[in-house]
Amino acid sequence: MEITEILNDHTIVTNMNFKDKHDALCGLSQLLLENEYITNVESFLADVYAREKVGQTGIGNYIAIPHGKSDFVNEIGVAIGINNSEISWETMDGKGVRGIILFAVGNDNEGAKNHLKLLSLFARKLGNDEVIDKLLKSVKTEDVKDAFAN
Repeated sequence: MEITEILNDHTIVTNMNFKDKHDALCGLSQLLLENEYITNVESFLADVYAREKVGQTGIGNYIAIPHGKSDFVNEIGVAIGINNSEISWETMDGKGVRGIILFAVGNDNEGAKNHLKLLSLFARKLGNDEVIDKLLKSVKTEDVKDAFAN
């Protein structure tokens, strides 16, 4: 599994104006629903928020990777939002967030494996400051995909 195989043009948005964390999670979840990755926004979000209570998903450098295993996932997927301004989020470095990468993974054994693979793939890329810089400067979908292609 490669990041480029997971990315879908229809679940990547740039130039967003999310007001807060909830607004961002709802907007990205709606994209996942519209593209049939999930079956129910509210139920999926409940699982994401349950995971948020366990620990911070703001990894620093203005990036958050919210996720949660859910029974309301049809297919493994990722929604990515690049916000125009920083929004408040619990992060490791105390800064807010501009780039949100929301994972949709199932709540079964296969989902658990895919969950770890996705986290690992994205963590590897997001450990590179150049990738983060390109990601946060993304103006269009293609820019986001290019940031992860390196």
